[in-house]
Amino acid sequence: MTDDVRNIVLGVIAAGLSASLGWFVRTYLWKRKLRRKQTFFGLPGNSESLLVVNRDPSSADLAVHRFDVFALLELSALIKDCGAHAQMITQDAVQQGFGERTEFCVGGPVSNRRMAAHISAMLPGIHVNNDPEPGPHRAAFRIGDEQYRLEPGITEHVILARLTTGQPDQSRPVFLFCGQRAITNQAATRYLARHHERLHRKYGTGTFVLLLKVVNSQAYGPDLVELVGDVTRAAQTPAPSTPAQISHRAS
Repeated sequence: MTDDVRNIVLGVIAAGLSASLGWFVRTYLWKRKLRRKQTFFGLPGNSESLLVVNRDPSSADLAVHRFDVFALLELSALIKDCGAHAQMITQDAVQQGFGERTEFCVGGPVSNRRMAAHISAMLPGIHVNNDPEPGPHRAAFRIGDEQYRLEPGITEHVILARLTTGQPDQSRPVFLFCGQRAITNQAATRYLARHHERLHRKYGTGTFVLLLKVVNSQAYGPDLVELVGDVTRAAQTPAPSTPAQISHRAS
């Protein structure tokens, strides 16, 4: 074997080893990223999850608002990426306990009975103004001592929460997307899809409650979202009986 042939053979072997090592590293990193995503969402491969569908309160029929449909589609993509399966069920037909399967609950307490039950049981510090009459406080959120009003198309709020029972074996969380309007529910699902890695680094697999603000949805749709703050402690503390003051952050 001449030196030239030997160099060619060694070059081919080195290239093959380098390609194999690169493939191994990429596969390892991809699997680690997938495992972290599955852990955060409580969705191991081939597991079952629940998509709780609300109804459109503006419709007399059993309809779902188109923005809520978009939110469900984004959640379905997340579930599929984890290698899990989703069962879609209406808000008045859910008959399972908390944490039996990972649950994604979409819609406010008016349009989603399941959402109302979760907030009442797990987040007593949150109150949603359900007054059907028009007024400045209609659909406003009261969280602790603060109140966040709705300005349709300009400033709208949505609660994004990951809830667990706090038990060590609690691996099936419940995710809440509770918005003042349907478009804010989609904004919250999109925020979760974009930032779940950062949220996992910060909160691990524990409970968190975030308040998000959707800015100028009439121009930007569900894309322009700001984090108002982490309201976990206030949301889990029973609300005071005194009237809440209007928050300057809601203006």
